[in-house]
Amino acid sequence: MSGIYHPTVASITLRATLGRKRALLFGLPAVILVLVTLAIKAAHPATSGWVSGILGDFGFTVVIPLTALIIGGSVLGAEIDDGAIVHLLATPVRRSTVIMTKFVVASALTMLLAGGSELVSGLIATGGATKLAMGLFVGALAGSVIYNAVFIMISAATTRAIAVGLLYVLVWEGLLANLVGGVRILSIGHYSLGIANAIAHDSSLHAGLSLTTAIVMGAVVTVAALGVAIQRLASFSLRGDAL
Repeated sequence: MSGIYHPTVASITLRATLGRKRALLFGLPAVILVLVTLAIKAAHPATSGWVSGILGDFGFTVVIPLTALIIGGSVLGAEIDDGAIVHLLATPVRRSTVIMTKFVVASALTMLLAGGSELVSGLIATGGATKLAMGLFVGALAGSVIYNAVFIMISAATTRAIAVGLLYVLVWEGLLANLVGGVRILSIGHYSLGIANAIAHDSSLHAGLSLTTAIVMGAVVTVAALGVAIQRLASFSLRGDAL
């Protein structure tokens, strides 16, 4: 495990991430989701037709990816921007360990905030620990992991990670994945919905992928994204050594 996860790097990453001003934005999408759920539940206590649209569509294609983007962009992208990554790369820690450790930290924070907000909102919306609430929670946890792999890859590949990531969320996940059926096979939001629906068995979630497809494609995207991130960070260190 020590070759994949480095406790010291994790501790430094956590302190640096939570210490930046953008940390105040981490929980904003999650808070908005809970507040919207409370407001709609108060206005329509006897109906539940809105749950899939708010917690499924909005939660999985807006709240979770935005939370992952802010956090994933902070654990690596911010260090590259301010030059702090050079000090880390000067240590004997393997580049793969750096990426994997930051991935674990980012995923854990996103699962806590985005996954937690989906759970709380699901419990409020459905009136308890229903299959729909649990399905949304598990789907949110899966989405948190996959989204962070992609956003860490983007952070390692470009200095404009937030802009590129936001474009991806709005255009690919928010627009194309919901309008073009073939795009769903490459949509993290639909991977999450597929996993959620396997537990909830609710047609209103509009899950376009089966559980098997969602898990396999989610795993492929996660591994591929982390592989690219490791390669990009390795090339960055080589350029730094050359200078």
